[in-house]
Amino acid sequence: MTASPEALVTAAGRLLRPPPGTVHTLAPGLRARAAAVLLRMALDQALDSYWRRITPSMTRIGKHRMLCLEWYAGHDTARRCRTTWSALSAACHYRTYELPPAPAEIHTRLLEVTDLLVVLGAGPDTTMLTVHSPVS
Repeated sequence: MTASPEALVTAAGRLLRPPPGTVHTLAPGLRARAAAVLLRMALDQALDSYWRRITPSMTRIGKHRMLCLEWYAGHDTARRCRTTWSALSAACHYRTYELPPAPAEIHTRLLEVTDLLVVLGAGPDTTMLTVHSPVS
């Protein structure tokens, strides 16, 4: 059973800002990295859900769904998805020579993913879809 994108975002928010009185057993950087993983999973699931509604074959290859998103969801949404997904991917990877992501940085990405879930849940931007008629 998989969690919904909204549940993943909520869990990431709890990792980034635990309720008062919670005993912190994980360092802030580790919690931020775990939250980044959850947020990237939420964005991936939202993209899959979006493409299942539009054209199911687009869920097979992740690169294609990002490249084609601009023509279905608009330039701004596609750019935001690419930027957010790339930043979260970088934050997910552990490198011994780099500091972990800052919780404030990941919280900014949480807000962006929350907005993208709303945008991707709305379906394609019909103003971007145009039917080209053959030239006579």
